Amino acid sequence: MKVAIVGASGAVGQEFLRVLDERQFPIDELVLFGSTRSAGRKYMFRGKEYEVQLLKHGDDFRGIDIAFTSAGAGTSKEFAADITRFGTVMIDNSSAFRMCDDVPLVVPECNAADALNRPRGIIANPNCTTIMMVVVLKPIEQLSHIERIHVASYQSASGAGAAAMAELQQQYRELVEGKQPTVQKFPYQLAYNVIPQIDVFQDNGYTKEEMKMFNETRKIMHSDVRCSAMCVRISSLRAHSEAVWVETCEPLSVEQVQQALSQAPGVTLLDDPSTQTYPMPLFTAGKDDVYVGRIRKDLANENGITLWLSGDQIKKGAALNAVQIAEYLIKQK
Repeated sequence: MKVAIVGASGAVGQEFLRVLDERQFPIDELVLFGSTRSAGRKYMFRGKEYEVQLLKHGDDFRGIDIAFTSAGAGTSKEFAADITRFGTVMIDNSSAFRMCDDVPLVVPECNAADALNRPRGIIANPNCTTIMMVVVLKPIEQLSHIERIHVASYQSASGAGAAAMAELQQQYRELVEGKQPTVQKFPYQLAYNVIPQIDVFQDNGYTKEEMKMFNETRKIMHSDVRCSAMCVRISSLRAHSEAVWVETCEPLSVEQVQQALSQAPGVTLLDDPSTQTYPMPLFTAGKDDVYVGRIRKDLANENGITLWLSGDQIKKGAALNAVQIAEYLIKQK
């Protein structure tokens, strides 16, 4: 098994290395690619040092079985033909191909088999907030069809990459020292603040991130569900959280939902108000599962359930989901 990572020096690229090692993914040969800025950097993987090669057009992907790409939509679009030309399966972490009809959009706990139909040799990894939400919604959908979703996300600095995480830490240091905080990665200071905007605004007043949750959820779940989202950046460093309200065709009890989620793959139930037990980024960072709690009946809708979830955006929201797709493909051979 020959594997490539495109964007190896980024936050997700580095997480790919950790996840592949943790899960003992079968790799006979590993190749790392990056931009001119990161080419030449060296990283250790399973006791061996690897140097990042410059990503360029040509036949560098000949013989590579799987390429994990996380270098941005522009790079993915530019190099997709080079990556897939010789039969490499491209598992892409950008937004470049998510809504293309001929590219499957896959969360293994929900629609793993979709990965087998990939006419272009590309499988898209969904948006991080969508991934975590659908992992929790799938078991509920199996109890009763979900017609509507309202969701407010609380997204950490990690969603904007390693430089954004570093900037948040820098801002806190600067503010403590009485200095003007550096603001480059976000439209406003994030430290001691929340910003009700992630990505650019669309004509309908929603941001691109919010529309991803609407469109991607429908594609992954093969559903007509309607999702109205409010995506917010908060000053936690790593791991996202979401408050989710779902309306199902038939009313469900809290106990039904808790039981389904307690048995669901990729989900850990943390739900005991009597002991103040519920998920938080402080504890979900670095974990594989999506954690869910605060499950209760929606007081405004007799067919409604509301819940709280938290998960690691860099792990399950990006690198881990992509590696799980690759693991599924290997099992199908």
